[in-house]
Formats: sequence, C-alpha cells, structure tokens
Amino acid sequence: MSKPGQSVPWPRRRGAATAAAFALAGGLLATGATTAHASISVPSAGSQSAVVWAMTASGRFVPVAKPNFAATPVHPERITHPGRDFMGSTVAARFGGQQAIKPTSTVPQLPGIDVSAYQGNINWGSIKPYIDFSYAKATEGTYYTNPDFYNQYEGPYYAGIIRGAYHFAIPDNSSGQTQADYFSAHGGGWSGDGKTLPGALDIEYNPYGSECYGLTHSQMVTWIWNFVKEYAYRWHVYPAIYTTTDWWTSCTGNYGGFGNYDPLWIANYSASHGGTLPNGWGFYTFWQYRDNGMLPGDQDVFNGAYSRLQTLAKNG
Repeated sequence: MSKPGQSVPWPRRRGAATAAAFALAGGLLATGATTAHASISVPSAGSQSAVVWAMTASGRFVPVAKPNFAATPVHPERITHPGRDFMGSTVAARFGGQQAIKPTSTVPQLPGIDVSAYQGNINWGSIKPYIDFSYAKATEGTYYTNPDFYNQYEGPYYAGIIRGAYHFAIPDNSSGQTQADYFSAHGGGWSGDGKTLPGALDIEYNPYGSECYGLTHSQMVTWIWNFVKEYAYRWHVYPAIYTTTDWWTSCTGNYGGFGNYDPLWIANYSASHGGTLPNGWGFYTFWQYRDNGMLPGDQDVFNGAYSRLQTLAKNG
C-alpha cells in the first residue's frame, strides 16, 4: 500500500463521455438478477415495524421494514493487528504479485483511493487534483476505530473531494447487524449531501484464521444480509460490497442475491475491467485495481461519469 509523501501521477480527467459510454456506465447500477437460495435466512420485516424507503444499486427506492435477524455462529478469534487490516490487505497475495492492470478509457472511469491508519494523516489539498473520490476505513468488528479517521474522512470533505467510509468485517466475531450498528456509530453513516458516498462493507479473506471465518455458505450470506438490511434500514441506502470473485465464490457459494441492492466494489489486480464478477452483478461500481501506486493507499476507479458519482453521493 502506498504511503503519503510520494509524487503523484496524472491529473484526473472528467471529460464528457459519449452518450453510449454514459449509458453503459449508468447500467452499472442496474445489475444482474437475484438468485434464490431457499436455505438462506434473509432478515424479514416485523409485522408491526415502521417501514422506510432505501435506494438500491439499480436506482430504485424500495421499502425496508425493521428487520428480524437470523442468528449466525459467533466464535471470536484472537485479534492481534486491526490497525494493519485494510481494504485489500488479504487480497494482494492471492494475485501473486500481478499488478500490471490499469483502467482503460473505453468508458468514463474516475480515479480514487481507499486509505486506512496505515497511511496516517494525509495532505488532501496536495492530492485533490488527481482524484475524484476517497474512502477511509472507519471500523473493524466491534472493537476498532481508525485513529486517523478524522483526517481521512473530514479532510477530503473540506478539500472538495467526494468521500466515504468502510467497515472491515470479521463475521465470526459478532453478528452482521451488530457490526453495522458499530460502523454507523463511528463514522459510517450516510447523508444525501452530494459529498458523502454510501458506506461500504469490506468482506474478504480472514486475516486471523480460516478464509471463510468458519461459516457455511448460507451462514455467510445470512451474516451479510443482516449487515446490509440493518444499514439500509438505518440510513435509507444500501451499502457497497467490497470483495473478490474468488472469496465470494468460496465463502458464499457465488450467491447472486445482492446485485439488485448493493453496488459492487470488485478487487482484481490481474484482469482488465475487474475480471469475472460475482454472480448477480453485471457491472462493478468501484474497481480496486492496485494495492499500491503513486497516490496514498489502494488505487481505485469509479465506473461512470463524474455526474454519476455525484448522484451516488446525493441519492445513494
């Protein structure tokens, strides 16, 4: 992961996209079909709960009632290095050092970064000319908050960069809804101010043990639904989901039910356009294509025009 203080590469480009390219980018939020899994427990609405409306990845407002949660196994592991866990910290090794991929200009793609305590305080004014968005790690599990979060979250805001926050999931440590609440209470909220992106759930290989956290496919999908529904009910927007296709296939059975609700943030350092995507998503919204570069943190792109990024920050 890049640390601050390095020289920066190229200025961002917001050139007007062609109508066809913009239509394709807009399609990234109208992704694939839902796959039914009868054995998976999706949080259901309580019969007397108030209903709220939340924006989905496909741009639809859908009713979300206060969910009832199906239990998933909890068997906490010994947590030794939460400050070294970040978006993609377990991913690079899976690509064997292959990080030669760069975004192309065939569709409008905007440069951005994701950062964590690993980078420390960042001079956002110095990198503003080179990025259009940033995400900062806010929390992990229910036990860790990023000590540099204020700089990494408020700094972009005051520098005029669209920003967001993400949560590093540890599914065997506590329930999905509990971690969603912890994230919400420590910087993970959302407001439609046009400057704040929906929160993101970082779910990747276990940095402390077995890669799927000891959960079965159905248990893992239930855990993710618990997180997603709690966040959507509280903030009226669905969180992005960061993952790799390999992890998603191994640990959820390539479940396809989130594509109509949650924007996809794919991590792939060796294939163009994010490679093969997890089931249910026809497009990625964000693509993490390197875990290092000339800018601080991981290197990302948003798959769309700047106006679409602004819409995501305003409407979810």
